[in-house]
Amino acid sequence: MSGFKRLTRVEEALARLLEAIEGYRLAVEEVPVEEAAGRVCAEELKAPVDVPPFDRSAVDGYAVRYLDVLSVSESSPVELRVVGVSKTGSRPDTLPEVKSGEAVEIYTGAPMPRGADSVVMVEYTKREGDRLWAYRPVAYMQNVSRRGEDFSAGEPVVSVGVKLRPWHIGALASLGITSVKVYRRPIAAVASTGSELKPLGSKISPGEVIDSTRPMIKAFLRSLGCDVLDLGILEDDPTVISEAVSKGLKHSDLMVLTGGTSLGLKDATPDALSMVEGSRLIFHGVRMRPGKPTGAYLVNGKPVFMLSGFPVAAFVGFMVFVEPAVRSMMRCKPDPQPIVKAYVTRRVAKPPGVRAYVRVRVYPRDGVLYAEPLRLTGSGIISTLTRGNGLLILREEVEGVEEGEEVEVLLTQPVEV
Repeated sequence: MSGFKRLTRVEEALARLLEAIEGYRLAVEEVPVEEAAGRVCAEELKAPVDVPPFDRSAVDGYAVRYLDVLSVSESSPVELRVVGVSKTGSRPDTLPEVKSGEAVEIYTGAPMPRGADSVVMVEYTKREGDRLWAYRPVAYMQNVSRRGEDFSAGEPVVSVGVKLRPWHIGALASLGITSVKVYRRPIAAVASTGSELKPLGSKISPGEVIDSTRPMIKAFLRSLGCDVLDLGILEDDPTVISEAVSKGLKHSDLMVLTGGTSLGLKDATPDALSMVEGSRLIFHGVRMRPGKPTGAYLVNGKPVFMLSGFPVAAFVGFMVFVEPAVRSMMRCKPDPQPIVKAYVTRRVAKPPGVRAYVRVRVYPRDGVLYAEPLRLTGSGIISTLTRGNGLLILREEVEGVEEGEEVEVLLTQPVEV
């Protein structure tokens, strides 16, 4: 780990980062509910009305007084007189009142008529004309959806910081809410550095490589809800990079640079960021593998991330630092992490004092989950991300895990059954 004056622990680096951007605020805008999926709610939403707005039947059957059918059985049914019908969309004030010895035919979702306090399912009745025999007892309010059972007026529905999912959209629509205040999508500028890089679709010569990391980072950012400003591939020149950063941040809320983050002769990104007016180093060099050269600056209140040009190291750096920062800027509550327990299939060793993110393939066998380590090193081997489906995270204080040891794995893809 030579080259860096001091390597920062993961928790310390993340804490510095989140503290640095705490004051950054995205504007709030109002959008139609039907266009709000994936956006982060910026207001506390409460139910303006009861849902359902009236007592309604949960089944097809007959609305009755429960005392009339309390003691019935198949061998001793009760005879009732059908005095009307309640259909979906019927107005409650137009329905006949149910008196003792009477029933109203009712459909699922239809309003309960006055006087009725339960519903006998149609399959437990027999009917001839307006004569009805019920042979199954029901309890008070059985098979009835009560007014406000789904939402009661004033009840909290969605809180600030919730990423709106399809079910939230359905709930808001059921309440008649037509628009919602959300945080503006953050704009993320993205650039790669490296004279050896060529854009996707290029023909390459010996010594050149296709830039695969930048498309991956753009995809990650879009999946978080960002709009992306692509600045392309930059030369390994501090002046070129610093000018691109200054220009990019005029039109964005954050910036991600890939490549040139180490302390080698041609790694120009740290020097470039130190040249930008209004820049302040947050951290550079982290006690983790892969992704040791990861760093971040604050430029006039906006974060600029330095990620490795190697795709696996960039993936880990993004997951550990960029994603939490973007969520913080969006005031977005974190998603639940899919963590499973599995038995590691072979020994994994690592240096002490370093947090390791080991790519693994989790698979089931005889009802038990196993985690097969793919690689600890090789931060440019992107196939380990497509072949694997999880990360085994080994904290700084451990020196590895033994074969057969039970471990926790953060899933990045579903486990194939």
